[in-house]
Amino acid sequence: MKNRLAVVFVALAIVAALAVGASSAAPKKVAYIINGALGDLSFYDSGQAGIDRIAKDFKVQTRTIECNFDPAKYPQALQAAIQWNADAIFVISYGYEDLLMQYADQYPSKYWVNVDTVVENKKKTITSVDFVEEEGAFMAGVVAGLVTTDTSIRGVNPDKVIGAVGGEDDPVIRSFIYGYEQGAKYIDKDIEVKTVFAGTWDDPVRGKQAAKQLYSQKADIVFQIAALTGSGVLEAAREEGKYAIGVDSNQNPLQPGHVVTSDLKNVGDAIYGVFKTIVDGTYKPGVVLEYGLKEGAVGLAIDEHTQKILPAKSLQRVLEIQEKVKSGQIKVKKYQ
Repeated sequence: MKNRLAVVFVALAIVAALAVGASSAAPKKVAYIINGALGDLSFYDSGQAGIDRIAKDFKVQTRTIECNFDPAKYPQALQAAIQWNADAIFVISYGYEDLLMQYADQYPSKYWVNVDTVVENKKKTITSVDFVEEEGAFMAGVVAGLVTTDTSIRGVNPDKVIGAVGGEDDPVIRSFIYGYEQGAKYIDKDIEVKTVFAGTWDDPVRGKQAAKQLYSQKADIVFQIAALTGSGVLEAAREEGKYAIGVDSNQNPLQPGHVVTSDLKNVGDAIYGVFKTIVDGTYKPGVVLEYGLKEGAVGLAIDEHTQKILPAKSLQRVLEIQEKVKSGQIKVKKYQ
């Protein structure tokens, strides 16, 4: 009898120990480190929405650390997350990828998730979320192509010219432009695509100037790929009586009647989804997660604002082409 009781007590102790271990492994603090700043109504805010959902649904503490594009703040931000004792750290690491690798190697017990680019450290502990920008941008190009070739749309001129305003000239923005060009030329191979780089992510005035430059060169519609700078592009569309395409979040309502659609990059959904895998135990460190149109990570914001600008036949064509991209019937080439 005593032996049986001893076995029972040992078994209960093992179960209790496992329960404690599982509980302690669950993240209690989540940090979101961004190279830029919140308030862009686009990329960074989309990520913050995912962090907010994590805080609400999983009852964890969250902290957002903004670097405001200041390189001096990059090491400070990473160190602040460590000192705060964050368990999971989501990082947008443009400009300090090497620094992120160093910290991930130094603190391998943390959940390191890099968002929007691929960063691989020696200890293979960084999981990267890589969006297939080309697919979402392809669809933006399809919309732009349908607009510029349809003079029945108010304000569209006979010239087949579209534009794009990028923040800085980097591989991610080049990927957007590459997909955008493919989508436009899928509609009409003679469409001309003109691009201006504003050289900054947080200056709407420069974004407006860049867009007006393109409109003066007969562009009917301009795709903004420039974070907060891009809000100036949307304003320019309204002022010039032209059209624009938003990015990352649904920006259609920002300038009603002038923003045809937005190329969504569901950063917040991706962050939330990765965190769920951490909680349920299916998370895999050191892998690259590719999220595209099929996964719902990128795509178009189509709403009443879109419907007021695009004719029904054009909208139907957009939806048909989108399904072909999802199914693989249309292959969108990647920039790199």
